[in-house]
Amino acid sequence: MPTTRTTTGHFTFADWKESPVTPEGDSPRLAHATVTNAFSGGIESGATTCDYTIAYLTGTTGTFAGMELVVGRVDGREGTFVLEERGHFAQDGTVHCSFEVVEGSGTGELTGLRGTGGFTYRHGETKVPYTFAYGLE
Repeated sequence: MPTTRTTTGHFTFADWKESPVTPEGDSPRLAHATVTNAFSGGIESGATTCDYTIAYLTGTTGTFAGMELVVGRVDGREGTFVLEERGHFAQDGTVHCSFEVVEGSGTGELTGLRGTGGFTYRHGETKVPYTFAYGLE
């Protein structure tokens, strides 16, 4: 079993494009979002590619699931990996998300990467803090 390390940092939403899957006004309703994030800190990536499916339970609450392709570095090790993400958002604008590295997705110096992490976003923040516990096999 690899030694687990924990790293932290911030990310910003570089781009967010959302489109409805079901008609606006329906409840619940589905939407699709394509997002680009920029990570700094333990995870470094100038532009990730992220794809979410969102279930709005009301106009301001719901859940989401998605995949994020990260091309960059983890604590200086270069490569690529995919994060599977799940979360929910509340009426007060708070978003809670947990993520896990998709097994076998690590490349380069990140081959064998395993890990979990998460973040809490509060409406209006420009930088979102994250934590990431990981190991390399």
